[in-house]
Formats: sequence, structure tokens, C-alpha cells
Amino acid sequence: MSINSIFQFLVPKDKKFFPLFEEASSNLIELASNLHEAVNLPLKEREVLFQKIDELEQKGEDITRQTNLELSRNFITPFDREDIHTLITSIDNVADYLHGAASRMRLYQVDKITKSIRKMTEINLEACQNIDSAVKELSNLKNMKVIKDSCARINKLENKSDNVYNKAVFEIFENETDAKNIIKYKEVLSVLESATDKCKSVANILESISVKHS
Repeated sequence: MSINSIFQFLVPKDKKFFPLFEEASSNLIELASNLHEAVNLPLKEREVLFQKIDELEQKGEDITRQTNLELSRNFITPFDREDIHTLITSIDNVADYLHGAASRMRLYQVDKITKSIRKMTEINLEACQNIDSAVKELSNLKNMKVIKDSCARINKLENKSDNVYNKAVFEIFENETDAKNIIKYKEVLSVLESATDKCKSVANILESISVKHS
């Protein structure tokens, strides 16, 4: 019997962790979708979506807490315990930063949403969709190409986000004269760019898991 066959034999039959991973990644898509929708609405119409984002961020924390609880209860896990903890934490980090961007837009009453902010929320949504695609392949670890391709796309999106961020910051300092606007726009953009960085961190751990069990 091969090592991979032994590994599959030892995986807990109830597979408690995989539904939690998938729930976390699906929640991430919903959160990113609400954020992208919010930045395409007038200021007065965003509050309902911001409240939904608050709820989704809390839901993500609950999933993370439940995953770590299962980790403490189960002796046999589908892959390395450290990787399970790192994966669910890294997904939660993305949610935290997306929520942080929404919170800053709400706190600073950002009225005019720039094309750069819309573009970065779109990039984050696409990155979250790719995280979800890769996570759904973890339960059998047979279709490694889907995981590899999804992670490659996330890396490209992270580079794209960097470019959008750098151009946007340049334009703010070049064209904006109000110091308050410079601060609030730069901070919102910075948090959105950090969210894409966190998506790349998720991709890195997904690639690591797939390589270990390929």
C-alpha cells in the first residue's frame, strides 16, 4: 500500500474539517461580494451592506473558532495540524482586512468612491473566488491542477493589486489638495491592498498542502 493510500485510509471518515474550510471560503466570497456591491452604491445606500459585512466577519471568526476546537478534539486529522490552523487563520485574516476596509469607508464617510477602490474590491472578490475553488479540492487532493491554477491566479491578482494601489496613491498625492482626503483614501486603499496580500498567503498554504500530499 502506497503512502498516499495509507494517508487516505487514516483520514477521519466524517471529514469534519473540510466542510468548515468550505464554509469559511464561501463566507469569504459573500463578504467580498457585499463589499464590491457597496462601493458601487451611493453613500446612503451602503449601510445595509456594511452591516451584512459585520455579520459575515463575525461568522468567519466563529468558523475559525470551531475549526480550532475540532483540532483540539481530534487526534487524527486530514493533514498536518499546523497546516489546518494556518489555513483557517489565513482565510480569517482575509475576512478581517475586507471588513477593515468597509469599516474605514463607513467611519470616514467616504462619499466619492474612486475607480481604484472599485477595482481593488473587484480584484479581492476574484481572489476570494479562486480561494474557494482551491479549497473545494482539498477533500480528496486528487485534482491538484485546480489548486495550482487557482493559486497562480491569486498570485497574479496580488501583483495586479500592487500596481493599482501604487498608481492610485501616486494620483492621490498628485491631484488631491485636502489633507483629510489624502489620509482617508490612502488608508482605505492600503487595507484593500493588504487584503489581497492575505489572499496570497492563503494561496501559499494551499500550495504547500497540495505539494505535501501530491
